[in-house]
Amino acid sequence: MRNRNFAALFFGRMVTNMGDSLYYVAAMWLVFELGGSAFYTGLAGFLTLLPGTLQFLTGPVIDKLQIQKLLVWTQILQAILVLLIPIAHYAGFLSVSFILVIMPVISAIEQFAYPGQSALLPRLIRKDQLVKGNSLFSFAYQGVDLAFNAIAGILVALVGAITLYMIDAVTFIIAAILFRLIKVKGEKQGTGQNGALVKEKVVSYKKDLAEGFGIVFRSKLAKFLLGSVVANFAIGSTYAVLPAFAELRGGSEAYGLYLAAISGGALIGALSASFFGKYPLGKLVITLFFLGGSCWMISGFIPFTTVSILFFGISWIPIGATNVIMGAAIQSVVPQHLMGRIFSVTASLGAAAMPFGSLLGGYLADAVNPVTVFAGSAAGVIFVSIVWLLDRALLTLPSSVDINPEELGLSTDVKLTS
Repeated sequence: MRNRNFAALFFGRMVTNMGDSLYYVAAMWLVFELGGSAFYTGLAGFLTLLPGTLQFLTGPVIDKLQIQKLLVWTQILQAILVLLIPIAHYAGFLSVSFILVIMPVISAIEQFAYPGQSALLPRLIRKDQLVKGNSLFSFAYQGVDLAFNAIAGILVALVGAITLYMIDAVTFIIAAILFRLIKVKGEKQGTGQNGALVKEKVVSYKKDLAEGFGIVFRSKLAKFLLGSVVANFAIGSTYAVLPAFAELRGGSEAYGLYLAAISGGALIGALSASFFGKYPLGKLVITLFFLGGSCWMISGFIPFTTVSILFFGISWIPIGATNVIMGAAIQSVVPQHLMGRIFSVTASLGAAAMPFGSLLGGYLADAVNPVTVFAGSAAGVIFVSIVWLLDRALLTLPSSVDINPEELGLSTDVKLTS
């Protein structure tokens, strides 16, 4: 925290995540109220998550642009878009359709922000600080969500979703100011050589894009993605059904608490990453994801809301821990000039199934019932442990502390592109 640049990035992320929590709860609950059906929340989830599947397109752009300026403008644009909802409300033309248009646009802008922050972090701190730095970033993400998802659920009941949108816009402006304070030596000042032809830039973009995919699919990162795709399908389904499920458990307050449980579990996992990081990664993933999926399933069927929320939170501990551990491992072995591409490609492919899970989850919640869909989604988490158990290359991975490019199958790519 004595590092001014890291502190600005850290607190900027905290503030923008406050806004994200308020926005997400307000948006999904408003869609549920205006639409009156879980199908609309599933559709909202589909449209919001869909831009994440295209995040790989942002990688080459992030690697070329000055990231600090990129972060500032993403916050300003999101603040403007969020304010359109209250304006539409007071002008009398707010509808489900209007919100469903705004949500994916805001999500598309976010696809530049989070990979940009991950790519910038190694430029601000030493290599031996990456696990701790990523743990703090997870705290900035999950810790804020833990508090503000719960608060947002209560505020929706007290002051309404429209007021939360106006508060959200202010948080984006504050985050933009904090990101503006970051000064990074050696940051690129442009998007390429001055006067470069458009054709040359397009060729360069395609080359960079292909390089990012090539590195991922020639490495063991591709194997990580198999379990991730199924798990994210289940997670997308859960996000879609959660408003309807929470309505059976107490309304918007319960909805906020279930979202807070996600953040709380992921936060505990993230803060425990340094402890878990000492154990062999393969065996760790198998054990944690099996236990997490089991707790998730219990959460869906147990009749007591408080206990259900507790078990649901526990089920997210493995996800929070492994996100930090794997993020730090990738940052430590991937060359800096490839960081944006690698993070955006893996994020896009991993999240590709989430929007479709959301769409199906919303449909099934109406066709079957929300409880069955919620509990059944636990199978996606358990699937991760099965994939790692059956693949010897994943099963025998060493701890994140001892991992090297060879373990991830990145040695050849690193030598060729460094």
